[in-house]
Amino acid sequence: MSENWAVCIGINSYDSLKPLDCARRDAEAVNDFFKDTLHFKNVYFLAEDAPPLKADFGQTLHSRPTFGNLMRFLRVRFEQPFLQPSDNLWFFFAGHGRRERDQDYILPLDADPGNVEETGIPVRYVVERLRKSGAENVVLLLDACRNEGARDGQGVGLDNQRGTVTICSCSPTEFSYEIDDLGHGAFTYGLIEGLRLHGEQNCATVERLDAYLQTRVPEICRLHGKPRQTPCTFAEPLSKRHFILLPDIALPEDLEPLKLEALEAEANDDLALAEQLWWRINAVEPTDAQSRAAIRRIALKFEHLAAQPKKPEPPAPDPPTPPLPPDDQTVKTSRRRLVIGAAAGAAALAVGGGLLVLPRLMKPRFPVLREEMLQIETVDSEGRPQPTAWQQANCFDQPLGGDNAIEFSMIPAGEFTMGSPDGELLRSDDEGPMFVKVGHFAISRTTITQAQWRSVVLARPSTIRWAMPVDPSSFKGDDLPVETITWQHAWEFCARLSAWTGHTYRLPSQAEWEYACRARTTTPFHFGQTLTPKLANYCGTGGAVCGVSDGRDISDLAYDGNVYPDGAYGSGPAGIFIGQTKPVRSYPTNRFGLFEMHGNVWEYCSDNWSDRLEDIPDNGSPYVGGRMDLHVLRGGSWSHNPAICRSAYRDRVNETSRGWSGRIGFRIVCEV
Repeated sequence: MSENWAVCIGINSYDSLKPLDCARRDAEAVNDFFKDTLHFKNVYFLAEDAPPLKADFGQTLHSRPTFGNLMRFLRVRFEQPFLQPSDNLWFFFAGHGRRERDQDYILPLDADPGNVEETGIPVRYVVERLRKSGAENVVLLLDACRNEGARDGQGVGLDNQRGTVTICSCSPTEFSYEIDDLGHGAFTYGLIEGLRLHGEQNCATVERLDAYLQTRVPEICRLHGKPRQTPCTFAEPLSKRHFILLPDIALPEDLEPLKLEALEAEANDDLALAEQLWWRINAVEPTDAQSRAAIRRIALKFEHLAAQPKKPEPPAPDPPTPPLPPDDQTVKTSRRRLVIGAAAGAAALAVGGGLLVLPRLMKPRFPVLREEMLQIETVDSEGRPQPTAWQQANCFDQPLGGDNAIEFSMIPAGEFTMGSPDGELLRSDDEGPMFVKVGHFAISRTTITQAQWRSVVLARPSTIRWAMPVDPSSFKGDDLPVETITWQHAWEFCARLSAWTGHTYRLPSQAEWEYACRARTTTPFHFGQTLTPKLANYCGTGGAVCGVSDGRDISDLAYDGNVYPDGAYGSGPAGIFIGQTKPVRSYPTNRFGLFEMHGNVWEYCSDNWSDRLEDIPDNGSPYVGGRMDLHVLRGGSWSHNPAICRSAYRDRVNETSRGWSGRIGFRIVCEV
């Protein structure tokens, strides 16, 4: 029998936003209805003066819905699975919400309306944490579009949360209203009213509840002299519109869509999904002979699979070969080949912990590696040049048409100490260190240039997930890094390039980035113990940050809680301040053949942000916990102190923010 759990949050008294009258009462009413009428297994109630949370999960957590308390509750309570896939997890929020930079946020009581990205909680993050509970059925009830007089005309509800049923109190261009005569918001009043219905008109399924709310809530507003308010429901996938919210009052005909879905899953050998669906059907109708027979049949199939001898491991494939582009250029083969592995008929793009499968638009072709001898420059602790060394690198190109191409270096697998040792000058507390193993991969030798950016945007103008600006950069030039872009733009670039070429391109993990940057060195910079103006583009005249952004002087001695008064690093020389980006390949390479790993522009990584380096995987893969909307930056920029450009330095930015103008770019990985 499946269980129901819920989280109910209501906020009336905001520190910096218009107070509300009914939000707390709404959340308490839903809390009581879930517990007393629907007999939920457990409900967590959070409000300004709510009782302490029941400590059924170890640590004591506070119920006052501040940013810190809510983030800690979501992190601690949902860190480990505690529900079964067939269970339901409900999340009700009544209070202020805001849509900022194409992302939905719920606002805790101490939210800053002028800094929503840092003080609001993304709905996407809420869903990501709730799904860690183990429940496959997550239901969001968001009464978070209440008019607080400073909106941009778009309320919470435009985001489509995958694998989730989201019911919003109003359409994206509307507000939700409190009805003084009822003592509740119109949405919450209609919601509880609908869930109480029995008989043929009950709201046991998502589809019927949605239909009821779309009729009843506008009627409530009309009767009480309020503007129109129309709730909207998003179900992902669409089959979740047939999801049974309340099994006790469901009708026999409500089971038919679920039975069809269960049979289809079983026919496709998705036994886990089929079993879950049949148990859900059995919970509604325990005497249903078809579901009982199906559950026994699937159990036998699981036993049969468990008894099968394990298949021997397939022989290791031949070493892979990097990709050739979508044009008709030919490459003479005179060296050994490495073949890019890709699924037949599709390109797979890594997204967080999963894969986005894109249609392959052409048959990929495979170039050959070329060997290149690199002149390696290093300095001593005072910045004096040391004897030149020579290093061989294996490289290949991904042509983009005409003379334009992205050049890659092959990075061998290895292991290294990531972060900085305790004694490294001006290190930060979030730099570990920790031991990491990294597999082999290919990474672009430079950050993506403006010419390369335009080639991909113009060749693949169709949006895969996010729109891309054609010419976003603050400093113009074909060979200059593309900059003033968001993490989402960088992700979209990789997605479109993957779809165009049939190969897998993505952002590097921060472990891959640092491993590639260090190139088997252990010093603060791959050049040695310090930086000089001949080696990198950085702010060498003193201060943590130099220059302007969008016409505003942002120069400061401090950055992220640390003070950087000197323009020199360690015993090295003072530098200069150029005040903008330099063309790629302006400075010497490291031992892997990579240019400008220190300074010039910050570089996006695929990882979500964590304050603790120790949280990231030790196998080189990206960290996918924490806040999904904050991502890692590496390498520093032309406007930052050399200490901020060290190999180990880590920063973060919201995925919808372009940062200070002219300062954030990216390089990409080709999976091999």
